[in-house]
Amino acid sequence: MSDHALNTDSRATDNLFLRVVAVLSTVAGWCSAAMIVSAVAITCQMIFVRFVLNQSTIWQTEAVIYLAIAATLIGLPYVQKLRGHVNVDLIPLWLSPGSRYVLCVITLSLSILMVAILLFYGYEHWSLTFERNWKSDTIWGVRLWIPYLALPVGFGLFLLQLIADLLAVILKIEKPYGIEDN
Repeated sequence: MSDHALNTDSRATDNLFLRVVAVLSTVAGWCSAAMIVSAVAITCQMIFVRFVLNQSTIWQTEAVIYLAIAATLIGLPYVQKLRGHVNVDLIPLWLSPGSRYVLCVITLSLSILMVAILLFYGYEHWSLTFERNWKSDTIWGVRLWIPYLALPVGFGLFLLQLIADLLAVILKIEKPYGIEDN
């Protein structure tokens, strides 16, 4: 598969770690999009079953909820890669290039710390549901470790993308906040 097909970032051309993380984040974005499409298709099927066939639904609502949550978590690294999160760059624009660099490193480091904590507790929660074979309290009775897997996978990939972003700034592959020096 070509870099263009996976929409990898050209800024990571020489660094293997940055290229691998860019590919992983892009694949995660595609998986997230597929989950959203699946949730929409299941919702349409649920509407058809309920209102056209006048039958009850068993698994559809729960599946749509789990897919939407998983799509959000799995999509985090792709959105970070594209810089799609809310970005207020007023302060970085006012700062000198050196101060902007320091602020970016501090901000990314704190983000890495927070996401690492979320990853730790997300993994702990997933592991508990897996070990105890917890199931949902619904008719479907889905094994909860399956949808909860989105916690460690999503936060793990998000953490990798944040580390790659920090590395790209430190190695001067990318400008802090994407702002060129004046």
